[in-house]
Amino acid sequence: MPHYSIMRLRSLGGFFWVALASLTACFCQAQPLAVAPDRASGIYQVGDAVHWRVEWKDKTTPPPVHYQLLKGQLTEAGQGDVNFTDHTAGLETRFDAPGTMLVVVTWKTAEGKKVRVTAGAVAAPDRIALSAPCPDDFDAFWKAKLQELEQTPADPRLEPVDIGKADLAYWKITMGNIRGTHIYGQLARPAMGQKFPALLVVQWAGVYGLQRSWVTDRAAEGWLVLNIEPHDLPIDQPEAFYKEQQAGGPLHDYWKIGNDDRETSYYLRMYLSCYRAADYLAHRDDWDGKTLVVMGGSQGGLQALMTAGFYPKITAALAMVPAGCDMLGPAVGRRGGWPQWYANTEGKDPAKVREASRYFDVANFAPRIKCPVLVGLGLIDETCPAAGILAAVNQIRSPKEVIIIPGAEHQEINGSHAAYNQRCNGDWLPALRQGKPAPVNQ
Repeated sequence: MPHYSIMRLRSLGGFFWVALASLTACFCQAQPLAVAPDRASGIYQVGDAVHWRVEWKDKTTPPPVHYQLLKGQLTEAGQGDVNFTDHTAGLETRFDAPGTMLVVVTWKTAEGKKVRVTAGAVAAPDRIALSAPCPDDFDAFWKAKLQELEQTPADPRLEPVDIGKADLAYWKITMGNIRGTHIYGQLARPAMGQKFPALLVVQWAGVYGLQRSWVTDRAAEGWLVLNIEPHDLPIDQPEAFYKEQQAGGPLHDYWKIGNDDRETSYYLRMYLSCYRAADYLAHRDDWDGKTLVVMGGSQGGLQALMTAGFYPKITAALAMVPAGCDMLGPAVGRRGGWPQWYANTEGKDPAKVREASRYFDVANFAPRIKCPVLVGLGLIDETCPAAGILAAVNQIRSPKEVIIIPGAEHQEINGSHAAYNQRCNGDWLPALRQGKPAPVNQ
């Protein structure tokens, strides 16, 4: 378990808390080469020099090693060969503006396999700006979509399921969504009691069923929990069913479907399903009327932050490595977040794809968030890069806490997301469940 220190940075809307995992470097798989910046936090200010230490930890003679410097994970800022002296070498970069830097170091094994190790740093995280402004008609568009949603009755249908736990109640749920689509999910709560805090759990990318424990574990803690499928699919089919949907099936590369038009984007029904799910919880008689939390990671983080900005009764949002942040980042020289709509333009008009993406960009929902927010991100996450997440988070004016983990990739490996998990599961969720304020200030 890493130790934590706290750095408090002044932001436009109050205090912006950044928890720093004290990790010199996180190499999630044992490698003979390590690279790390000279500050364990990975955080710098504009004008600061970053001294990167590259170390060949094996007793053998280092092979030829190459480095590449990527500003914003996209724009090359330098490359060359690493020259070792006593198995160590140094690189230096300097931040001339708020943003991130990724160092990519590669070499080949004796068997000819190419190996890659990365390290990251960020300058002035609270000053990273958006790549593009919000569309003028953003609110009008989503108001019209909500009106369209209202034309389809929610018609929630609950199917009770005996899960063999007398202390819990569990249901499968189906609701109506726009254009003849459906919302499928699972709902659980304690069997005894009248009113409960509510938790909406939204899912990461992929096509798969829902595991029952994702709601029953939280229900056992005292939550009224709703967990929804991101797709118009039943939640409990055999694994082969979901593989057929994705591998060459109708949901193959679903994130690209209709992405050249805001009216046809695959994410339109997904976003509206989150809104309806939150609204369903808020209208249940067993909701306590006070606590309505949304949480998720990756694509689930995208949905969590979007829902917090979309549905006004959300009282807290928790998002780890959220996708969909600052999608036009490549236009200003930095990598955008998954699903990389900026580049996913094959067979389509790129201008139309990029214009449509603005209406689904988490960054444009962020200023509309009114509740406390917890966000985690990794400086070597190349799926949902830190710069775009920070650009989005900087638009939030409500209390927020950001966990910056220098050595975290997108997937958690060997506890690399522990700093976020501790704050989320150990501090935030217990406090919220008990009706206490979000513990934004540690």
